Amino acid sequence: MSPPQPHPQFAEALRTLGLDVPVRAFPDATRTAAQAAEAIGCGLGQIVKSLIFEADGTPVLVLVDGASRVDTELVRAELGAARVRRADAELVRATTGYAIGGVPPFGHRTRTTVLADRGLLAHATVWAAAGTPHTVFPMAPDEVVRHAGATVVDVRERDGAV
Repeated sequence: MSPPQPHPQFAEALRTLGLDVPVRAFPDATRTAAQAAEAIGCGLGQIVKSLIFEADGTPVLVLVDGASRVDTELVRAELGAARVRRADAELVRATTGYAIGGVPPFGHRTRTTVLADRGLLAHATVWAAAGTPHTVFPMAPDEVVRHAGATVVDVRERDGAV
């Protein structure tokens, strides 16, 4: 039996970066943070959500832990934008090359501004999508931030709601 494979675009990004990460595949979808945490057997906060927003019409990637929600007002202030909103499925795929629920933190079709919430750094290891709703990979959060080219900021809602 062959080992689980990430999305081909993400596999190419791993090769380009010289990374050899273990990819885990699950028969049931891991498209939500809760589904991924349950399948992996880790805490919800150890899941990386890779979310695309539109800031004044420009796509922006925000990385946040699975137990948190993004505060769009904090993102707006961080970027100096007039308006920030969640991107629709079409823009997510056009920007990243992946469908919602499988977006990895790096290896996207288009280079975008990337913000990573500081809360991700609270864990020794985090898990992120490997380009499909059925595949994930582990990595140290500072490595995720580095490979994503992210700026570490505080953009999660303070109540920590899911």
